[in-house]
Amino acid sequence: MSAISIRNVVKRYGRGAAAVQVIHGVSAEIGSGEFVVIVGPSGCGKSTLLRMVAGLEEVSVGEIAIADKVVNNVEPADRDIAMVFQNYALYPHMSVFENMAYGLKIRKVDSNEIRQRVDKAAKILELGPFLKRRPRELSGGQRQRVAMGRAIVREPSVFLFDEPLSNLDAKLRAQTRLEIQKLHHELGITSLFVTHDQVEAMTLAQRMIVLNAGRMEQFGTPEEVYQRPATTFVAGFIGSPPMNLMQGRADGASFSIGGQRLPLPQPAPRNGELILGLRPEHALWAEGGDDTWELQVDVVETLGAERLVYCRLGETLFTARIDGTLPRPQVGARVPLRVPAERLHWFDPQTQARVG
Repeated sequence: MSAISIRNVVKRYGRGAAAVQVIHGVSAEIGSGEFVVIVGPSGCGKSTLLRMVAGLEEVSVGEIAIADKVVNNVEPADRDIAMVFQNYALYPHMSVFENMAYGLKIRKVDSNEIRQRVDKAAKILELGPFLKRRPRELSGGQRQRVAMGRAIVREPSVFLFDEPLSNLDAKLRAQTRLEIQKLHHELGITSLFVTHDQVEAMTLAQRMIVLNAGRMEQFGTPEEVYQRPATTFVAGFIGSPPMNLMQGRADGASFSIGGQRLPLPQPAPRNGELILGLRPEHALWAEGGDDTWELQVDVVETLGAERLVYCRLGETLFTARIDGTLPRPQVGARVPLRVPAERLHWFDPQTQARVG
């Protein structure tokens, strides 16, 4: 049984010829207890899709079901969900405790049960010392943690998170990611989490939906998305630095790009125009030879444990990530790289879809 079913969902604003379509037939089955992250650039439709699941946006075409019940026409309050927004939406006249307890009080939960749930959430989110404070007496990060605590205490069937960590500093953001993972492991509540941050997506997700301009480019585990991106968009969006993508012409065991003929460790999946992808960390420093690629170093960034080497392959830009203990390449030097066959990715230039 799927906890959340998204079936060919379309979202349009306006009517007739003037209608603007922002979600284009997205379908996904999210299992009970699964933590799924929707990730993509700003304006790709992530929050719109989440808000349709929450009932805050109408579905133009398609169906959304929660626990096998179609909820297209069900009010948000009746969907057994708890949502955490990017903004805090706290009651300014209530204390932290009262904000977190308010939803339970409305549902007439026993006062002792309310206290236990709030205390538990406050401990997870390190809010214990602030339970008597008003929101105006808290920092932005503390306010967001209160908003998360308010959702946690409800113990719903589905958690919906709309970029809840955006206003936290880097240290607290990383800490809160760990707490969210612990919470999910403990409670096992189905969660749908929206973010534009690929680090959040990769570290939190059991599976992830990659959206681009309202279309689902790929739905899979972080490992699948990273190791076998379905499109050039996914290849370039997931991973930092992004995958090197080079368009050229394959001919047997060679690949021509910008007037250069590069040897391949094994033939391309087909001859003709293709896009070749290689992640920066998979380019291996070599001693030279007929089976290597020769690049010219433009810039070197030292990042402690690693170095990023920005090169040119003819006129094509290329990024390599190397171990920080290796000698620092000199700007202007020509360096040989070896490319493992199993690390090459191939895409169709027309469809941008993976072909090998």
